[in-house]
Amino acid sequence: MKIEFHAVLFDLDGTLLDTLADIAAAANAALERLGFSPRPIESYRHFVGDGAGCLARRVLGEGRDDEATVERCRRAIAEQYQKCWAQTTRPYPGVHELVAELRRRGVPMAVLSNKPHEATARVVEHFFPENPFHIVRGALPDVPIKPDPAAAFQIAEELSVEPSQFIYLGDTDTDMRTAVAAGMFPAGVLWGFRTADELTASGAKILLNTPADVLNLLSL
Repeated sequence: MKIEFHAVLFDLDGTLLDTLADIAAAANAALERLGFSPRPIESYRHFVGDGAGCLARRVLGEGRDDEATVERCRRAIAEQYQKCWAQTTRPYPGVHELVAELRRRGVPMAVLSNKPHEATARVVEHFFPENPFHIVRGALPDVPIKPDPAAAFQIAEELSVEPSQFIYLGDTDTDMRTAVAAGMFPAGVLWGFRTADELTASGAKILLNTPADVLNLLSL
């Protein structure tokens, strides 16, 4: 029996937007400012996804991840990111077409990111000026970040759509675990930062090769 989905919840980095190079540039500039060596861009595929604090801790590495240093690094990354967040970041091919078609069909859409909320809102507004999303939400101080499902539940309630009727699109284990915990349909995207094996192991029920594949999950 085909499941009827009535809304789509998108992750941001690695799902809607290829942000890897700009995040790496900001973090590497922060590391150099603190007197540390930069990291290879490809390593950021595994550094991002779990919030600003985790990013700082991961780029610093073991032995340099005391709380004071992590906080200094986090602040430095945030300052650098404000300068370079749109230098190379772009929507993945086919994303704008998918979003436009979902909007044409009247499918409610939301964005949920572990990126700080202000940065999330700024990035989405810049790259999606047509404002297609009903809700755009980044990390907020009073709400646990993904994979805790609290924010996903809030979005479902605000849209008046049952969690089980959401397709959750994401590119990391954090996204798939969030979807599973929220009772949403975990759809792993293969154009993002992580591997098919990681997505499957963390609960993905389907793997999508292109944004257009999302439309095959909808009955309308």
